[in-house]
Order: sequence, then structure tokens, then C-alpha cells
Amino acid sequence: MDEGLTVPNGSLSSYHTSPDGMLTQIQKAATISSPVSGVIFGDASGQRAIALAHYTGAVSSWALGENGTFKSLQEITFNLTKPGPNLARQSTPHEHEAILDPTGQFVIMPDLGADLVRVFSYMNGTLSEHTPLKVVAGSGPRYAAFYSPYGVACEGCTTFLYVVTELGNTVTSYAVTYPMAGGLAFKEVYKTSVYGNLTLPTGNAAAEIAVSPDNRFLVVSDRNNTSFKLANPDPKNSTKIPSDSLSTFALQHDGSLIFEQLWPAGGSYPRHFSVNRYGDLVAVGLQYSSRVVIMKRDVQTGLIGNAVASVEVDGQVTCVVWDE
Repeated sequence: MDEGLTVPNGSLSSYHTSPDGMLTQIQKAATISSPVSGVIFGDASGQRAIALAHYTGAVSSWALGENGTFKSLQEITFNLTKPGPNLARQSTPHEHEAILDPTGQFVIMPDLGADLVRVFSYMNGTLSEHTPLKVVAGSGPRYAAFYSPYGVACEGCTTFLYVVTELGNTVTSYAVTYPMAGGLAFKEVYKTSVYGNLTLPTGNAAAEIAVSPDNRFLVVSDRNNTSFKLANPDPKNSTKIPSDSLSTFALQHDGSLIFEQLWPAGGSYPRHFSVNRYGDLVAVGLQYSSRVVIMKRDVQTGLIGNAVASVEVDGQVTCVVWDE
């Protein structure tokens, strides 16, 4: 996806991958403005598609064909009857992420501008909206992550949805149920600051949220707090650099969280991070530092450690993904 911040449209592209990391473009198509997140849904026996969340307040779906091709299926736009409490950020809807629930039956999209988490079912690649989750007015839900205490969605087991808010800087846990009438139902069970029991810095803007591969920890990235000072990556420069932070929580089977650690993210604006499959490394995409930093992570304690590698990149980093 290309958000296309300075042009009328965004775009969606597909690529062939290769063992040496080279990418060959298969197809590129214009989308409605600002696609910022996407998720593939469907199954092998039916239509597979990708749903895109558009920050300008829309969702689109695209049918996936063979050999990396795709075509437009659907566009849905949203409006607000009145602005949210944060006029600067909530004058219009802002779909920010697209994820699947653990059963694969529903697409979930937090809407920062409308203070909603939108819920969609699908058939043949076409999305149908259900009653959304309403969050605290003015909190601005940005990203979300599902947690099933036993690793899978199962009958009689409780699934939880953790929602991180960018404006409120909270993580809220909701118990999720599947009503016979369709859609999802949510019950709030726990809420905490993204800084746990520490003092939240003014201006902090929570970003990414993810459950660790071993299903035991929750990690959140925090931007615009400069809570740490780090050695300069340039050995010839002794000036320390400011660093934002990563928060680690231990997941509890009742949906609550135990705050475990606040740790430097390695630089400025950790918009996105990704834990590798084994869980012993964390790659952090530092948007304003134009750098990717790789950090150690203890798989037993969940604690993040010192950086083991970093690389400068051109432009602002908004996503970093492991190829395993």
C-alpha cells in the first residue's frame, strides 16, 4: 500500500518475492485516498480478498486472483454527524488498521476519528458492517490485537480484544463473544495506561500493539515521549539521541495485564515494530529517525534488551516485517 499523502489517490501493489530479497512488481492500481493497513481474508474454497483501511474514512476490498493479480470489489465511505471531542484529530472518520478475529470470520477496523472499532463479516470478498464497538469519546482507537488464552478460539473459552488508543494512550481489554444474531459483542474487563504505573509524558502518542509469538506478552510502542537518551549510532558523534519507548505487559487469562517494562525504542517515533517468529528479536521501525533497529528479547521474561543491529533507510519508516 502507498498512502499517497500528497496526491489524490493511494495505490495497491503486488510483487513476486525471491530468496535473495529482490521484489518484482506484478500489478499496481490506484485506490481511494490513504490506504494505511490491509488484511487478507477468505478461505481456499471461496473468494480470497484483501480489505484496506483508509485513513480518510473508508474501507475497500479487492479480489485476489492467481499469480498475484487483484481487482477492485467494493468501496465503503463513512461520515460523522458531528466532530469528536478532539477537533484537531476527530473532525472526520479515520480508519487506521484492518485485522482478522481469531476465527477468521470477521474483519476489525479501529476508527480513530469516530471512536469506534468497526466490525465486518464477508461473503465472496464483499464486506458487510455489523454493530461496532464504541470506545471512550476522544480516546482515538488506533490499533488492536486479539488474545486467546489457550492459543486458539475454542468453545467455552474467552477471547479478548486489546485496543490501544492514540489520543487517550490507554490499552483496554474487551471480552469478545459471538451472538447468534451475528457480529461480535464486547464487554470491557480491564484498562490501563500505556505507561502502566509510570507517569505518562505529555504529548505521548501510542502506536503499534502486538501479542508475542508465545502468546504470553503484549507489546505497545509509544511515540513523542523522549523518555530516554541513548548513545549516538554514529561513533564519531558523542551527542546522545532522544528515544521514545516500548511498553511490555504480561497477559493474564482473565484479560487483565501486568506492566513489566518500559524500554527505549532506539530512536524517534516507533510507528511500527515486529517480533520475529522465535520471539528473541524485535525489529523497530523508527519513522522520524529513518532507521530500523533490531533488539534482543528474552523469550522467558518477555523483556526487551539492547540493540544488536541497526540500518539507516531513505525516508520515514512506517512498517517493518520479518521475512521468515
